[in-house]
Amino acid sequence: MKILVTGTRGFIGQNLALQLAEQGHQALAFGRDSDESMLLALLREADGVCHLAGANRPRTEIEFEEINCGLTRRLCELAEQTGKILPIVFSSSSQVGENESPYARSKQQAEKIVIDYGKRAGVSVKILRLPAVFGKWCRPNYNSVVATFCHNIANGLQVSIHDASRQLRLIYVDDLVHDLIRMFKNGLTGEIYGTVAPVYKTTVGELAHDLQEFHRGHDSLMVGDVGLGYHRALYSTYLSYLPTSRFSYRVPVHRDVRGVFCEMLKTPTSGQISFFTALPGITRGKHYHHSKNEKFLVVKGRARFRFRQLLTGERHELETSDEQPEIVETIPGWTHDITNVGDAEMVVVLWANELFDRANPDTFSIPVE
Repeated sequence: MKILVTGTRGFIGQNLALQLAEQGHQALAFGRDSDESMLLALLREADGVCHLAGANRPRTEIEFEEINCGLTRRLCELAEQTGKILPIVFSSSSQVGENESPYARSKQQAEKIVIDYGKRAGVSVKILRLPAVFGKWCRPNYNSVVATFCHNIANGLQVSIHDASRQLRLIYVDDLVHDLIRMFKNGLTGEIYGTVAPVYKTTVGELAHDLQEFHRGHDSLMVGDVGLGYHRALYSTYLSYLPTSRFSYRVPVHRDVRGVFCEMLKTPTSGQISFFTALPGITRGKHYHHSKNEKFLVVKGRARFRFRQLLTGERHELETSDEQPEIVETIPGWTHDITNVGDAEMVVVLWANELFDRANPDTFSIPVE
């Protein structure tokens, strides 16, 4: 597909153009600085139009009419001139119908222009009344509280909160882009007024709290539940605002005669990941747990694991190495140890199902012998 994208230099347009290209499609770019004389030629080449361009914080109110309505009107007029079936998706705002601001009024007028075009030309159109959209590349200190908070917190700056309880309705840019591409692939079927899902609900105070927790993670090594849904999207967005000086961070390393031990990452509910080293002949462990369990992976060297069941005395022994990666489990009620039986330093990655609690470590020394 060739999709004419107005506002390609904007936040949503940049994300859309990139993902169209990833899927083998092409975004025909028309931005704020583009010459309007190019528009007809682009429309003749296009298979559809995603109209994202608009003014939301102009210098004067007249720009709402000139850009939000004027550009939309010209776009539809030229689309008709091509004589082609050119479906249009128009990004409107959830503010339409919610307030009578000049911005909302101009968006509502632009909606009518697009709908009238669809009726005259016999072409499918889709109106998306979008709430706030967040994600990478959104401009901070402009019109997005998420972008502003992400930028400030990632850079160690203060955020200003006037009403922590103010409700926010948010759409993640990747979800929006996926839906836009799907609409053009499948055709603009169904109701004229479309929806994008999911819509995430939070408050200004909760947003600031979540982002500050992400920021503190470099020191605490704690990463929350960021694998799904809203917090996945928000964490990815926050990371995109990190300055290059924070692309890496050091973690504490504990050294003794056996080697080093280093905690890498902690989670509230899924334990933590660490690694340790051991010199040839060194044995670590020599303890058991009641409930804690661990997974070991030797990534360098050769290890011998030994186990003894505390009640029956049953024993088990195995060897593993980096030549054939193998996860070794520690079992509650079995004392265990690990010995470097190679001739070089051994490196082992370790996952434990719970965070280490000094007050209740669930780790009791007793040798395997």
